[in-house]
Amino acid sequence: MNFWQKLKKEKEGPLMVLAPMADVTDPAFRRIIAKYGKPDVTWTEFVSADGLFLGGRESLIKDLVFSETERPIIAQFFTARPEMMRQAAELAQELGFDGIDINMGCPDKSIEKQGAGAAHIKNPQGALEVVRAAQEGSGGLPVSVKTRIGYNTNELETWLPTLLSAKPAVITIHARTRKEMSLVPARWEHVKRSVEIRDAWHGESGEKSETLIFGNGDVLNTSHAQKLAVETGADGVMLGRAIFGNPWLFSGVESNNTISISERLRVMVEHTKLFEDLLPHKSFAIMKKHYKAYVNGWDGAKELRMKLMETKTAGEVDVIVKEYLKNGLL
Repeated sequence: MNFWQKLKKEKEGPLMVLAPMADVTDPAFRRIIAKYGKPDVTWTEFVSADGLFLGGRESLIKDLVFSETERPIIAQFFTARPEMMRQAAELAQELGFDGIDINMGCPDKSIEKQGAGAAHIKNPQGALEVVRAAQEGSGGLPVSVKTRIGYNTNELETWLPTLLSAKPAVITIHARTRKEMSLVPARWEHVKRSVEIRDAWHGESGEKSETLIFGNGDVLNTSHAQKLAVETGADGVMLGRAIFGNPWLFSGVESNNTISISERLRVMVEHTKLFEDLLPHKSFAIMKKHYKAYVNGWDGAKELRMKLMETKTAGEVDVIVKEYLKNGLL
């Protein structure tokens, strides 16, 4: 029994997990989330398996740093090359990750040109080879896949059974096609259909699938996630954009507006300091997208946000926030 099956058996109700998001769910933010509202399972940002072994390891390895507070934690990789995925899986095992996830849904053109991300949907046989390579290199760690319902159209009826044949531990379905990006509402009826396909699937020797099906797309908070899971029969729900400015999300806080302004600002400063400490190689500008989320919803928020957008260090942010709170500008 892998840790996914054990977790599912132990928890009442659907699993609530954190989505991998580039330049968002980095080691600093994940550590903050683990402290203030820990999900059932955490994902890293996606990391290029090719880059790790073909010249970019020194920088990319820093994206795979994690703390014990984040467990269980999954390393997510992308590549179209089975050998690179095998090596990435071996590395994940060496680093002590709890599982490995393969990105088969990212619509970024530069990633698709490599045959990775959502481009896997157009090459099912190649996708299977990548999954099996991850399983071969994982040393027994569970391998999962995050994908979409199809490329230009809904292809669940053929795409999902192909993935199920590799027997991944989890398949997360982003309920849109690649063509739709995030431009249309996620259609969770396709997650329900995914569960039905999984339930009806049988292997060559007649065995039923033990793969868990998770849904993803437009989830507002954990209450909304619970509702969607009940309606679709999904084993879990992956929450992404709802985490912006709300590291309390998985603690059941429906909105960051229920947290006091002073607490939001204090945690924002803590987040900034962690970012500077853990990720000195990354642009400080990455933090600016977080400031937009942390600092909004009250009179005077815009003015404070504008000041924060001019900062270049955690020290400057700390000074501005302390001055703001000292002067009672709430």
